[in-house]
Amino acid sequence: MEFHPHDLLKLKGEEDLICDSPLQDWVKESLSRAPFVVVRRAPLMKKLVPVGIRGESRSERFAAFIPYDKILETITPEQLVEKTSWEQNERFHFIDALQSLPHVSKTLSRFSVNWGPTGSVGFELASNVYTAKPTSDLDLVVRTPSLLPMELAVDLRTQISKVKVRVDVQLETPNGAISLDEYSNGKSPVLLRTENGPQLVKIQEIWNN
Repeated sequence: MEFHPHDLLKLKGEEDLICDSPLQDWVKESLSRAPFVVVRRAPLMKKLVPVGIRGESRSERFAAFIPYDKILETITPEQLVEKTSWEQNERFHFIDALQSLPHVSKTLSRFSVNWGPTGSVGFELASNVYTAKPTSDLDLVVRTPSLLPMELAVDLRTQISKVKVRVDVQLETPNGAISLDEYSNGKSPVLLRTENGPQLVKIQEIWNN
C-alpha cells in the first residue's frame, strides 16, 4: 500500500489509533465529528502509517499512527478534484476558498499537473464536516515528479494569485515539498520539507536523486 502526505484516511474511531501519549479530549471530539486523519510527512513504519488529527484551531494538532488494516478508506487530494466535489458543497457560495476552486482548477489544467486541495478545505470536501472558515486560506498540493521550469512556476503563481483568498501551494517533489512562492522567487537556499524534517537545499538540488 502507498500513502502520501495530505492523504486523508477514514477509520472506525479513536480505538484504531496507536500513540505515545493519552488522547486529549479535543482529539476524541474531533474524531467523533469526523473519523478522518491526515497522513503526516514522516517515515513509514512496518504496517503503520504516521497520521495527524486536526482540531478546530491551528494549535490543536495530535500525532499518532494507524495500522494498515484499520484504514477503512483513503481519499487523496487528487480524488477531490476528479469529483469536483466543491460543486456539491452547500457552503460553496459562502466560503471564498471554496469559490476559488473553479478558477484554480481551470488554471492548473493548463499546466497538466496533478493537484488537489488540502488543509481545512480539503478536509471539509472529503468529510462533509464544516471545517473551512470564511477567513480560511486555500491550501493546495501540486505533484511535480520532475523539475518544474522556473518560468512555469512564476506563471503558475501569477495565475493562481488572481483569486480572492491567499493560496498556499506546496510543490510535492520526490524528495519532499517546497513552497511555490519560495521556489518561484529563484533564490537559494530554500526550505525542503522531508520525511526526516525540514532541510535547507539549493534550488538545483530539489529534484536530485
